[in-house]
Amino acid sequence: MSFTGKATYSAGATLPEIAEDVADIVSIVSPYETPLLDHLGDAPRSAGSTYHEWLEDTLLPNKDAIDDPTIDQSGYSMSFDVAHGSYFRAGDQIQGDGCGELIFVNSVAGDTLTVTRGYGGTVEETLNDAQTLHILGNAALEGDDAPAARFNNRCRLGNWTQIFTAAVRVSGSELAVRKLSVTDELDYQKQERLRELLRDLENTVINGISPEYTPQGSSTVRRTMKGIIPTLTTNVFTPGAGGFPAETDLSERQLNLALRNIWENAASRVDTIVCNGYQKRRINGFITSSRAYTSNDETFRDMVSVYESDFGVCRVVLSRSVPTDTILLLDSSRVDVVPLAGRSFHYKPLASTGDYDAGELIGEYTMELRNEIAHGMINGLATAAS
Repeated sequence: MSFTGKATYSAGATLPEIAEDVADIVSIVSPYETPLLDHLGDAPRSAGSTYHEWLEDTLLPNKDAIDDPTIDQSGYSMSFDVAHGSYFRAGDQIQGDGCGELIFVNSVAGDTLTVTRGYGGTVEETLNDAQTLHILGNAALEGDDAPAARFNNRCRLGNWTQIFTAAVRVSGSELAVRKLSVTDELDYQKQERLRELLRDLENTVINGISPEYTPQGSSTVRRTMKGIIPTLTTNVFTPGAGGFPAETDLSERQLNLALRNIWENAASRVDTIVCNGYQKRRINGFITSSRAYTSNDETFRDMVSVYESDFGVCRVVLSRSVPTDTILLLDSSRVDVVPLAGRSFHYKPLASTGDYDAGELIGEYTMELRNEIAHGMINGLATAAS
């Protein structure tokens, strides 16, 4: 071939001897991270049925509340009603929340306590309806018979499994032709659909709910799992409700109070805070005013990845699946995302009736959240700067 002196810039990219310059990476912009699933990790066991159950137990309660609107606040009543008389026994020492006075229980009849006020020389104080009573302990008589046995029954709780599926179908021609950045179109489609299913699984674990009727599913009803948010009922904190601080912009005071209340209600320490982007910025702002920099610093850092308090050391997990006005407070040791045995995500080839390869990605999972009282949630927060 004779020399032409032709330069690449004059040849143009359309000439056959000049190869296209295309990077060998396919860039994906759609969100597909699953930070909560990554944080929880794989479950130590699998489910054996489409209704996955577990057992929970509690100790006998050591606190209750006064349930007596007619309680004589000025006369220091020697008897009053409580919400659950079965929590108390004769010989209990009890104390009102925020009071120094000790009260001795002489007898229990139904939900009515007959008591000795100012026990042991303590100063009598005012009691109010709905005030919390703490049971310090019981004093038995020397040589007395054994008291009646008391215990709580273990309870069975459960959640339904949900099937996640996506189809894959690639024509014979598509499999045969050379492609940019992709060596096997079928494998590439499998990876894309799996990313989508994992994203959907995290969203469902947080927000999903089971159908009100026929939760087991049928030929017309799809079986769905109940997620974390619909499961939480005890430690749900809303600004301005139930004495919770009324500011709608998340504050450290609110977060600390929620953690303290969960700690008081359960033998658990929250170790995970899960939130969306806006509330994550609010948490980052807790330490902005106390940051110090020197003249040599060239990097500005404004991020809180671990929040440490008296009531737990919490990793802060940023998840797009959490509603913008909500923060989840979880004990991750009591939360598992459990596959049905043999039904974790897998690819199942399907029979082809034409010029294509087809298959289905399938996974069946449920969410196991043990001891609901050990977790909490703050909702109703502001979602824009006030």
